[in-house]
Amino acid sequence: MKLYLKTTLVFTYVILLVVTGCSSNNNDAPAYESELTELSLLKAEIEALANTSVCDGTTECKFIALGSKPCGGPWSYITYTTSINVEQLEAAIKDYNQKEDAFNIKWGIVSDCALTLRPISISCENNTCVLTY
Repeated sequence: MKLYLKTTLVFTYVILLVVTGCSSNNNDAPAYESELTELSLLKAEIEALANTSVCDGTTECKFIALGSKPCGGPWSYITYTTSINVEQLEAAIKDYNQKEDAFNIKWGIVSDCALTLRPISISCENNTCVLTY
Protein backbone atom coordinates (compact mmCIF):
# COMPACT_ATOMS: atom_id res chain seq x y z
CA MET A 1 0.00 0.00 0.00
CA LYS A 2 2.83 2.41 0.83
CA LEU A 3 4.46 1.74 -2.54
CA TYR A 4 1.16 2.50 -4.27
CA LEU A 5 0.86 5.86 -2.43
CA LYS A 6 4.46 6.80 -3.21
CA THR A 7 4.00 5.92 -6.87
CA THR A 8 0.78 7.91 -7.05
CA LEU A 9 2.36 10.94 -5.37
CA VAL A 10 5.39 10.85 -7.68
CA PHE A 11 3.16 10.45 -10.73
CA THR A 12 0.96 13.35 -9.60
CA TYR A 13 4.00 15.53 -8.95
CA VAL A 14 5.41 14.80 -12.43
CA ILE A 15 2.06 15.60 -14.07
CA LEU A 16 1.84 18.90 -12.16
CA LEU A 17 5.37 19.84 -13.25
CA VAL A 18 4.54 19.14 -16.89
CA VAL A 19 1.27 21.09 -16.75
CA THR A 20 2.92 24.01 -14.97
CA GLY A 21 5.79 24.07 -17.43
CA CYS A 22 3.47 24.04 -20.43
CA SER A 23 1.18 26.70 -19.03
CA SER A 24 4.05 29.10 -18.28
CA ASN A 25 5.20 28.88 -21.90
CA ASN A 26 1.71 29.85 -23.04
CA ASN A 27 1.74 32.84 -20.70
CA ASP A 28 4.93 34.08 -22.39
CA ALA A 29 3.37 34.05 -25.86
CA PRO A 30 1.39 37.29 -25.44
CA ALA A 31 4.44 39.11 -24.04
CA TYR A 32 6.60 37.90 -26.94
CA GLU A 33 3.98 38.90 -29.51
CA SER A 34 3.47 42.27 -27.84
CA GLU A 35 7.19 43.06 -27.85
CA LEU A 36 7.55 41.87 -31.44
CA THR A 37 4.63 44.09 -32.49
CA GLU A 38 6.20 47.07 -30.71
CA LEU A 39 9.47 46.49 -32.59
CA SER A 40 7.62 46.22 -35.90
CA LEU A 41 5.77 49.49 -35.26
CA LEU A 42 8.98 51.29 -34.30
CA LYS A 43 10.69 50.04 -37.45
CA ALA A 44 7.74 51.15 -39.60
CA GLU A 45 7.88 54.63 -38.03
CA ILE A 46 11.61 54.86 -38.72
CA GLU A 47 11.18 53.78 -42.32
CA ALA A 48 8.28 56.20 -42.81
CA LEU A 49 10.36 59.10 -41.47
CA ALA A 50 13.34 58.18 -43.62
CA ASN A 51 11.10 57.88 -46.68
CA THR A 52 9.88 61.46 -46.27
CA SER A 53 13.39 62.74 -46.91
CA VAL A 54 14.05 64.47 -50.22
CA CYS A 55 17.15 63.87 -52.30
CA ASP A 56 18.15 66.88 -54.39
CA GLY A 57 20.98 69.34 -54.85
CA THR A 58 20.31 71.06 -51.51
CA THR A 59 20.37 67.97 -49.28
CA GLU A 60 22.95 65.37 -48.41
CA CYS A 61 22.32 61.62 -48.62
CA LYS A 62 23.32 59.58 -45.58
CA PHE A 63 22.90 56.05 -44.30
CA ILE A 64 22.73 54.44 -40.88
CA ALA A 65 22.76 50.88 -39.50
CA LEU A 66 19.31 49.56 -38.63
CA GLY A 67 18.58 46.64 -36.33
CA SER A 68 20.56 44.36 -34.09
CA LYS A 69 21.37 40.83 -35.24
CA PRO A 70 21.72 38.27 -32.44
CA CYS A 71 25.30 37.51 -33.54
CA GLY A 72 26.12 41.22 -33.67
CA GLY A 73 25.94 43.95 -36.25
CA PRO A 74 22.94 45.45 -38.04
CA TRP A 75 20.33 43.73 -40.19
CA SER A 76 20.51 46.43 -42.85
CA TYR A 77 21.29 50.04 -43.64
CA ILE A 78 18.68 52.70 -44.20
CA THR A 79 19.09 55.81 -46.34
CA TYR A 80 17.87 59.31 -45.56
CA THR A 81 18.73 62.90 -46.34
CA THR A 82 19.36 66.02 -44.33
CA SER A 83 15.93 67.33 -45.39
CA ILE A 84 14.36 65.62 -42.35
CA ASN A 85 14.96 65.93 -38.62
CA VAL A 86 18.16 63.88 -38.54
CA GLU A 87 18.47 63.96 -34.74
CA GLN A 88 14.96 62.52 -34.38
CA LEU A 89 15.72 59.73 -36.87
CA GLU A 90 19.05 58.86 -35.28
CA ALA A 91 17.51 58.81 -31.78
CA ALA A 92 14.66 56.57 -32.98
CA ILE A 93 17.13 54.16 -34.61
CA LYS A 94 19.32 54.07 -31.51
CA ASP A 95 16.24 53.28 -29.40
CA TYR A 96 15.07 50.62 -31.87
CA ASN A 97 18.49 48.95 -32.04
CA GLN A 98 18.74 48.80 -28.24
CA LYS A 99 15.22 47.38 -27.90
CA GLU A 100 15.85 44.75 -30.58
CA ASP A 101 19.10 43.74 -28.87
CA ALA A 102 17.29 43.37 -25.52
CA PHE A 103 14.50 41.41 -27.25
CA ASN A 104 17.02 39.04 -28.83
CA ILE A 105 18.67 38.36 -25.48
CA LYS A 106 15.42 38.00 -23.53
CA TRP A 107 13.84 35.55 -25.97
CA GLY A 108 16.99 33.72 -27.07
CA ILE A 109 16.61 34.75 -30.71
CA VAL A 110 19.12 33.27 -33.14
CA SER A 111 20.03 34.11 -36.70
CA ASP A 112 22.64 33.35 -39.27
CA CYS A 113 25.86 35.03 -38.28
CA ALA A 114 26.48 36.46 -41.73
CA LEU A 115 27.85 39.97 -41.71
CA THR A 116 25.77 42.65 -43.36
CA LEU A 117 27.97 44.54 -45.79
CA ARG A 118 28.48 48.18 -44.98
CA PRO A 119 27.90 50.45 -47.99
CA ILE A 120 31.06 52.03 -49.38
CA SER A 121 29.28 55.11 -50.72
CA ILE A 122 25.93 56.79 -51.23
CA SER A 123 24.73 59.05 -54.02
CA CYS A 124 21.61 60.87 -55.15
CA GLU A 125 20.21 59.48 -58.39
CA ASN A 126 16.82 60.51 -59.79
CA ASN A 127 15.88 62.07 -56.42
CA THR A 128 16.63 58.80 -54.60
CA CYS A 129 19.54 57.99 -52.32
CA VAL A 130 21.36 54.94 -53.68
CA LEU A 131 23.83 52.82 -51.74
CA THR A 132 26.90 51.31 -53.36
CA TYR A 133 28.38 48.15 -51.88
